[in-house]
Amino acid sequence: MPMIQLTVPAGALTSEGRESVQRELAAVLLRWEGAPDTEFFRAQAWSYLHELPAGVQTTAEDDAPRFRVDVTVPQGAVSDRRKAGLVKEATETVLKAAGLGEADAVRVWVLIHEQPEGTWGAGGGIVRYAELVALAKQARGTTADA
Repeated sequence: MPMIQLTVPAGALTSEGRESVQRELAAVLLRWEGAPDTEFFRAQAWSYLHELPAGVQTTAEDDAPRFRVDVTVPQGAVSDRRKAGLVKEATETVLKAAGLGEADAVRVWVLIHEQPEGTWGAGGGIVRYAELVALAKQARGTTADA
């Protein structure tokens, strides 16, 4: 049950990028989390776009737009290798949505927040990571680790 949030200054994304970036980031997150590509898991990958008003984001150096991607996943759901892949692909996705190139990658920060076991609630109850793994296994029809 991952969640991804992109915070950008208003107007920093291209019109095409603004239309597609949320679904693309959600797909990137699911892929690197190792979730099966099913309707159920796609529906659980929530994506938010937070656009900041003009003038509220800057650095001590310049006013070029900066992009923050906050990813929330259950603790233990994403290995270090998967985190590295997630950061790389999320950065590429944001740059594409903003019409920027690889030279601007330093302006995209990806922050991965691991939600401790027992602190993620949905549907009125606590969601356990083991339950998600079991659902993923069932969706794949296998007993291999999700």
